[in-house]
Amino acid sequence: MVLRGYVPTSEETLQTLAALRLQSLNSDFSTHAPFPRLEELFPPHVLHARLPPLPHRPPAKCRGARLRAGLLAGGLWGQALAKQRAERDQRLRGRLREEGASTMAAIVEKWKLLQGMGRPEAMAAYVALVREWPGFGSTLFDVDLQASPVGAGPQRLWLGIGAKAVSLYKPGEPEPLDSFCYGRISSFGASDSSTFRLSVEDRDLLFETSQVDEIAQLLKTYLASAGTQRLPRPQEPPTSAPSLEPTVLPQGLCPAPGPWQHRPPVGSSHS
Repeated sequence: MVLRGYVPTSEETLQTLAALRLQSLNSDFSTHAPFPRLEELFPPHVLHARLPPLPHRPPAKCRGARLRAGLLAGGLWGQALAKQRAERDQRLRGRLREEGASTMAAIVEKWKLLQGMGRPEAMAAYVALVREWPGFGSTLFDVDLQASPVGAGPQRLWLGIGAKAVSLYKPGEPEPLDSFCYGRISSFGASDSSTFRLSVEDRDLLFETSQVDEIAQLLKTYLASAGTQRLPRPQEPPTSAPSLEPTVLPQGLCPAPGPWQHRPPVGSSHS
């Protein structure tokens, strides 16, 4: 989950986590130790974020302009553009290699400082750093917020469901935009197969997600385990929706699988 960017923290801490992972895997630094690839130690998206954005190409304003663009693209101009793109991609790849080499060097220097640390100690230090994020232990879902009490904020959010509250995070930000304890939740459920509704006192939050049933099941489980005196009333799902029976409570930071990204089950990896 650290490698997939679901633990928002500084680059310095991410490098320390990578060094602790190396110490856990290989013990003390050695030039002869098997060395994982950088993407197995450090979040790749952090390196990509350092690269300059791709230039924006404004759309053609009229049919004639589109026709001329099409004709040019099929001739020498198109070949020149293809050459420019290839050169740009090559420069970006070179820049990415440089950033990767610099990051790996910093990780190795931190690894050398861990000499003498045993594997259990390295693992404990790793988990202790991850636990510094206040959202640790929540289950995270990638959602699109359709109705929001937090104003004109970002639409793509993390919906974090924890033992004590439901929180909304801007992806990559350590502090939640908003948080609701379970006593404030009046009802929840599926509006349709891809929309989850969460009613908090006099407000309705609508989330577009492919994980409607998983969110509802997890909410029911946490509410039952919390032993609240008055459980919120689940809204009736569509008749075609599966039964919302409680599931086993996940442990630790475990983002729910999204449609665009496979994520391992709980306990498959500590990184």
